[in-house]
Amino acid sequence: MKLLINGPKLALLPQRYLLYVINYKQTIMNTKDRYTSNKKTFCIKDLPEMNFSHIENLTDDTGIMQHDLLTRKGYRLDDNASALLLFVLACKHTHNDKSQLRLLHVYLSFIYYMQTDLGEFKNYMNYRKEIAEECGSEDSFGKTIMALGFLMNEGPSNVFSKTAAGIISRAYHRIDKLICIHGIANAVIGICQCIKYKNPDDIKRDLVIKLSDKIVNMYRANSSGNWHWFEPVLTYDNAILPLALLNAYEITGNKYCLTTAFDAMEFLESKVFHDGVLSLTSDNGWYKQEKTTCSKFDQQGINAMAMILYYQQAFRITRNEVYLSRMYISYQWFLGKNDLDLPLYDFSTGGCADGLNIKEINLNQDAASTLAYWISHMIVASELQA
Repeated sequence: MKLLINGPKLALLPQRYLLYVINYKQTIMNTKDRYTSNKKTFCIKDLPEMNFSHIENLTDDTGIMQHDLLTRKGYRLDDNASALLLFVLACKHTHNDKSQLRLLHVYLSFIYYMQTDLGEFKNYMNYRKEIAEECGSEDSFGKTIMALGFLMNEGPSNVFSKTAAGIISRAYHRIDKLICIHGIANAVIGICQCIKYKNPDDIKRDLVIKLSDKIVNMYRANSSGNWHWFEPVLTYDNAILPLALLNAYEITGNKYCLTTAFDAMEFLESKVFHDGVLSLTSDNGWYKQEKTTCSKFDQQGINAMAMILYYQQAFRITRNEVYLSRMYISYQWFLGKNDLDLPLYDFSTGGCADGLNIKEINLNQDAASTLAYWISHMIVASELQA
């Protein structure tokens, strides 16, 4: 089976998508802000210096904690999966800095420990290292498979890659039974990374086809009239869903994955971009199909990160710099280009505020938000240095 790693050239896209990209690019060029034109207006010096101090403060020998030592909330699987993904990217960026390799080992060890004999993952360990649940959510399961897939494909050594492959192998029988669309989407991205590591792999390719068909069918079942989305509501981590289909297209060449991803993302963009500013869907009252407007607050960093990951993949497939422009706009959300004109990233601590409230930022700097910022940072840095 042929692996479409480089994807199609822009000229080979269907005519309707060529027109869409042309109109899309014109919209961006008409925006006056310096970050909304093209790659040349945004360079590596515009990024804050790397500062993992807050992440290091949240991390002990067990893993990364949900909050700081004062709150003693414990450890979540999805936070450690995100931390694992971050330091896969960071090690690649810094050519395997020793302190970052140590953190990578900590987060991988936590994931290994949280996997059950049946291949499931427990999601939560309290501060006293106690685990009460039998297994975690499908969402955390999918995020873990995604992070392990990146480690397998882009990890700093064969030891890390083989360890990730072993964990995925034990969980593999569970993947095609996923029901939660976010869990499915994250798992698709992870399995696509596995295929890139070891190609060809027709068994995993068939799994990608099966899972991406589920996502496409959910889109068809819920889209009607002016609503073009996978569910009757826009919730969290929205861009992960079309991102999964772009990853599936890259592996399978299935045009329905590509066209569905573009259609869905065009719809999402119509809801979250206003006057060249990213205004994310609220975690305090999601955007339901029957609503005409959506609350602007409470906006969360994981939603911005998902947009950035999507645009990186869209650029890699089409090579059209329109997607880089939107990626930089989305990244600027963290640095103050948002509805409140306030930066969420804290230059002094290296942490990131939890989100935008009605009149101010949420000053708590938990693991999820900080990791969302730094993953976004590493993605943008990798494209600026390409």
